[in-house]
Amino acid sequence: MSFETREEVLEKVIAMPKPKCPHCGVEMSLWEEPPMHMGDGLGWGTPFLFICFSDDCSLYREGWKHIEESYAHKASYRCMNYPGTDVFEVMPVFSDMGGRGQICDDQAMAEQEVSKEAIKRGFNLLAEFFTTKDGPGMMRLLLDPTEPARVRLKAAEMIGDLGEVESIEPLRNVRFGNELIQKKVDEAVAKIHERHFTRECPFCAEIIKRRANVCKHCGKEVAGT
Repeated sequence: MSFETREEVLEKVIAMPKPKCPHCGVEMSLWEEPPMHMGDGLGWGTPFLFICFSDDCSLYREGWKHIEESYAHKASYRCMNYPGTDVFEVMPVFSDMGGRGQICDDQAMAEQEVSKEAIKRGFNLLAEFFTTKDGPGMMRLLLDPTEPARVRLKAAEMIGDLGEVESIEPLRNVRFGNELIQKKVDEAVAKIHERHFTRECPFCAEIIKRRANVCKHCGKEVAGT
């Protein structure tokens, strides 16, 4: 199963032509999903959507009356589109300003430019670290939460290929909060063990030889574990 970072999704969405609202023909705005999902709380499966924010849109204008008559609530609808598809659905809004705080057309463009520069700088550093076999430098980039996800993912991959056994402990002591990075770090640890013929004691978590029968740290039998 393939996963994409937020930066990768944003890069793709920005490159797409903006769809026009099927209800009013107005070009839709790029919109970022808020931290707290609306509706059933499950989200839309993508961090970005296209939303029509035209107050002259027939869906929006007529939605106020429809919801009030049907549900006795003061609300309306905005038309939304899933990027890269012909799927248009409705999103409830509860005021004329509802959802506008998540419009990110200009912000997204500026953010993307900053992200590109940060990624370029990070990859240049990683290339330098690879040439000089600078494991601590790779580790610094991986552990820095301000670095772009792409840079941190590549750093984890390189640590798996070049890292020493001593790299495992700091990796195990960090929870990255990003599923993709955590998975890549776990893969890196497995690679380091494979290259050095080591493993972790299932009782004390210290590093031991893969073929060890007894852990030299805690004295427990580890044969067959």
